[in-house]
Amino acid sequence: MDALTFLRQDHKSVLGMLEVLDGAPSGNGSQVSGLATMVTNLVIAESQHEAIEEQHFWPLVRKALEDGDELADKAIEQEQLGKKLLQQLEDAHAGEPEYHQALQAFVAAAREHISYEQEVVWPKFEAAVSGEQREKLGQQLELAKKIAPTRPHPDTPPTPTVLKTLGMVTAVIDHVKDALTGRAAKNPPDPQIH
Repeated sequence: MDALTFLRQDHKSVLGMLEVLDGAPSGNGSQVSGLATMVTNLVIAESQHEAIEEQHFWPLVRKALEDGDELADKAIEQEQLGKKLLQQLEDAHAGEPEYHQALQAFVAAAREHISYEQEVVWPKFEAAVSGEQREKLGQQLELAKKIAPTRPHPDTPPTPTVLKTLGMVTAVIDHVKDALTGRAAKNPPDPQIH
C-alpha cells in the first residue's frame, strides 16, 4: 500500500476521534460518558502513528526533499508537543480540569499537525518520491505499526536510530503492560483501505 494512502487512513481515523472528543463533557459527565476509553484509543493510535512516522516517514522526507530537514523538523516539533499532551492525558483522570485542558489542547494541536502534513508536506513528498518508493515505505509503515509503542514517551528522542532500537524495547514493554492491564482490548484496529 502506498505510504500516503496508509497515513491518510490513519489521519482519517484520528480526525474521527477528534471530532467526537472535541465536544467531550468535562467534570462528572466525562466519567460516565466513556471519555477515558475514547481517549485511551486516541493515545494508542497517535502513539503508534507518530512513532512510525519518526522511524520511517520523516527520514525519507529529509532525504528526498530539498527542504526536507525544515519540513521534518517542524513536524517533529509538533509531534513532540502532541506527545507531551498525550502524556498529560495518561497521567490525569477524566473529570479533572487538567485532563480536559490537555484534551482540548491536543485536539487543536493534532488538527493543525494533520493539516500541515497533508497540505504542506505530502504534495511535495508525492512529487519527489516515486510510486515504487512510496509503496515500499507503505509496507514498512504497516509492519512497524503492528509493533509500535502504544504510549506517547515524550522523553524519548525522536530520532530514527533511537526509535528503532530503544523504541522497540519500549514498544514491547508497552504491549506487555497493555496485555496485563486489559488496555490491549481497547487498541484500535489498523486502518482498512476501502
